Amino acid sequence: MIKLDVQVNDVYNKTNLCPECGGSIISLTKTGDMICNECGLVLEERQVDANHNDRRAFTVAEKNSRERTGAPISVLLPDIGLTTVIDKKRIKNADLKRAAKWNTRMSWNKRNILIATTELKRISSKLHLPTHVKKEAMTIYKAIHKRNLLRGRSINSMIAACLYYAIRKYKLTRTFQEVLDESAEDPKDIRRCFRVILRELNLKVPNTDPVSLVPRYVVELGLNNDVLNLATQIVKTYVSKFRSSGKDPKGIVGGAIYIACKIKGFEFTQQKIAEVVGVTEVTLRSRYKELKTKLQIEF
Repeated sequence: MIKLDVQVNDVYNKTNLCPECGGSIISLTKTGDMICNECGLVLEERQVDANHNDRRAFTVAEKNSRERTGAPISVLLPDIGLTTVIDKKRIKNADLKRAAKWNTRMSWNKRNILIATTELKRISSKLHLPTHVKKEAMTIYKAIHKRNLLRGRSINSMIAACLYYAIRKYKLTRTFQEVLDESAEDPKDIRRCFRVILRELNLKVPNTDPVSLVPRYVVELGLNNDVLNLATQIVKTYVSKFRSSGKDPKGIVGGAIYIACKIKGFEFTQQKIAEVVGVTEVTLRSRYKELKTKLQIEF
């Protein structure tokens, strides 16, 4: 009987015809059956459709990345989405019940990743960060965890530092102070963790572009496009002609907005702009005087 089945399957695979009557074979996509159009012989049933899924793919890379069975895996899940859940209600064997009980218990490594993932999602939701930034931060955290660099350091501080590095890498308009405000950890600990990430993983973080911060603070101050365009032009000219490394980009932006307000006739105090931008009045005045002197701005 086994030999006969093998011969029948060989005939079907080679000729794509019915092995009984030689008729054509049709496929029923809804039921997953392959049947003969002449005699009705069922050749295959309940086939898995591997050619289609619920997402369209336009390139080979998209097709390879979107082929899946079940929910997609993600680094944002503590176990990458590959958890095995055992239903203990239907188990009658005592040994199996004990095994199911131990299956629900988490090791410290898994609990560590769970705590970090929860904190990452909390801060990201407050700052409205995209998914690719969260994935980058979680990848860096897992690299730190594998190297046993978390000993003596807070989990929440390290995940906040990883998130700030991802923000800097993708050049988002989020400052370090915003991450500190959303985290409950000591700012000194987060800064130390950030330096550990750069040193141990040999990473280089790009500088924050002051030009990208101008539109955000202009909108928060309720100013118009004339001030926005002028402040952007001032910052671009300063960055292109002079070195800005070692200087707080928020201070440069605050000084440029203050100069633009003066030129366009908007009465804004240094204290108001400093509060919105997030710098001290001393820093704002220093950058304002520097921009005015080096760019030779008169008003």
